[in-house]
Amino acid sequence: MGVSTSGPDKGVALVTVDYPPVNALPVQGWFDLADALRAAGRDPGTRCVVLAAEGRGFNAGVDIKEMQRDAGHDSLIGANRGCYEAFAAVYECEVPVVAAVHGFCLGGGIGLAGNADAIVASEDAVFGLPELDRGALGAATHLARLVPQHLMRALYYTSRTATAAELHAHGSVWQVVPREGLRTAALDLAREIALKDGYLIRLAKAAINGIDPVDVRRSYRFEQGFTFEANLSGVADRVRDSFGKAGEDR
Repeated sequence: MGVSTSGPDKGVALVTVDYPPVNALPVQGWFDLADALRAAGRDPGTRCVVLAAEGRGFNAGVDIKEMQRDAGHDSLIGANRGCYEAFAAVYECEVPVVAAVHGFCLGGGIGLAGNADAIVASEDAVFGLPELDRGALGAATHLARLVPQHLMRALYYTSRTATAAELHAHGSVWQVVPREGLRTAALDLAREIALKDGYLIRLAKAAINGIDPVDVRRSYRFEQGFTFEANLSGVADRVRDSFGKAGEDR
């Protein structure tokens, strides 16, 4: 259980997340993931990183139960900082990152996949931000990298999900494959990228990040402020306790 790194092919690093039962990461898990991604990118022998997960789904976001056990705000602050670092580690990895997404990609999973350079998804993959049902806010920055603006807003407000096929139609998913072929397809893409000159591929990653119209770090940090406000106001607990149902407004 946890985060592990392996080298399945020359020039390719495979970072795997495994937090049963649903890959809802605890605070330390987000920091461990960030460290693994940054270490893989710093390795001069790495030319592409594949981010994958074991179990039922790619990522179910933060471990809400960990926060509920905390009478204060330490876990919330830790989760905010951990997600911030993990999402940034994907985006700022010195080489391209391919996300291999299966099953559910929710909440924090959108932050990871949305900041990846390419996404290969299984046919059963679904993407969404159920944040409003969890008493939270955030990662609209990253969902907006996957779908058009108005669709992002509708998905965000309703907590609905989009399928891998729908995202493929929007051009944000590179390839949709059967579940059993996901890891192979993601590694195939990574191998193709890894054939490029190592120095040049790092320059390409830096150049492409440099022309992005949105500063993903600043944008996501702005969103996180509203998550903290929701918790301080008490609305976050109220919504979580009612399983996302409408409650009495303040």
